[in-house]
Amino acid sequence: MSELITNIGELMTQDHEQGTRRNAAVVLEGERIAWIGDAVHAPAADTATDAQGRAVLPGWVDSHSHLIFAGDRTAEFEARMAGESYSAGGIAVSVNATRAASDYDLTRMAMGRVAEAVSQGTTYLETKTGYGLDVEHERRSARIASTVADQVTFLGAHLVPAGMDADAYTELVCTEMLDAVRPYVSWADVFCERGAFNPEQSAAVLAACRDAGLGLRVHGNQLGHGDGVKLAVKFGAASVDHVNYLSDADVALLSDSWSGWDAAAPSGSRGVRGTVATVLPACDLSTRAPLAPAKQLVDAGVQIAIASNCNPGTSYTSSMAFCVTTAVLQMGLSVHQAVRAATYGGALALGRESGADEDGQRAVGSLAVGHRADLHMLKAPSATHLAYRPGIPMTAAVWRAGLREV
Repeated sequence: MSELITNIGELMTQDHEQGTRRNAAVVLEGERIAWIGDAVHAPAADTATDAQGRAVLPGWVDSHSHLIFAGDRTAEFEARMAGESYSAGGIAVSVNATRAASDYDLTRMAMGRVAEAVSQGTTYLETKTGYGLDVEHERRSARIASTVADQVTFLGAHLVPAGMDADAYTELVCTEMLDAVRPYVSWADVFCERGAFNPEQSAAVLAACRDAGLGLRVHGNQLGHGDGVKLAVKFGAASVDHVNYLSDADVALLSDSWSGWDAAAPSGSRGVRGTVATVLPACDLSTRAPLAPAKQLVDAGVQIAIASNCNPGTSYTSSMAFCVTTAVLQMGLSVHQAVRAATYGGALALGRESGADEDGQRAVGSLAVGHRADLHMLKAPSATHLAYRPGIPMTAAVWRAGLREV
């Protein structure tokens, strides 16, 4: 079956060749995009949807979330709002509740969180383990995550459990725990931060997971200046996430990592990818942390992503629109920069920015022929309304792999 979406007021493709089109149309065929062009030249299709002048974007690509959890951390949130500072220790509250929950309940709750995200325009998402923190429960979290998310990241190195020696736990993460989750995950992450894992322990985790064939990510530079960015670039990690505290040297490292990559080149010939800096605006607000320097990173030539960081302690939202709005109003990004970071940037962080009909691994995060048919129609004539009308629900329709979800 094919579907024509026509009379699109603004089509913000995030594709270099297509750019932003006016009075456009798109044809979907199965899970792929089959045609893009001017509405007046649109071919016939089996069904048609009239966008009535609304804007259409790629679906949001949420490249950082923690959806496999149980329990409530409202008290911790209230304490932060009363002036207490955030520390990584609150993760233990979620660990205890998650271990006590049944498989059924963990799956049900995670599916509900995914449904919330999709209803607001998210069409592709990553999620992590990290609230199990022993072999049995990390394996379970990875297995459940693989049934609800598009990509799964192993985050056994989220926090050292109470009563365990940090080096001994790091060794467990690098051996038995890694072996247990390996069938379910494609990425590994480490929380390189004070109160979590020091640079030496973080490097050991990254090396072991790299040797096991996993892609790498890093939680870094969230609570203060540290070695997260340095380790991410050294190990060729796909992303370093949070990045609230960056020195000029950190920014230069990230920028240099992209020096051999050309965003304007045809897909498949863009050169050597660097390390994406993923900013998490909702988390920055909830922890009352300094906002990540998104504009400085963009101006320096760093590829950035925006993600929700949906989790029970520091960012209990899956609203990518809220994160985009915050990035525009408070981080200094333009609307186009923020939308790009929340679509193409997320795909870049997950290694899914390229691919089309010829290899079956269809790109997400941008709209072009052969890419996956992930579209987000707004209740507005342009994407600018996301920031112009903050807090107003803007999702009119969502297509995920060609199927209309909303």
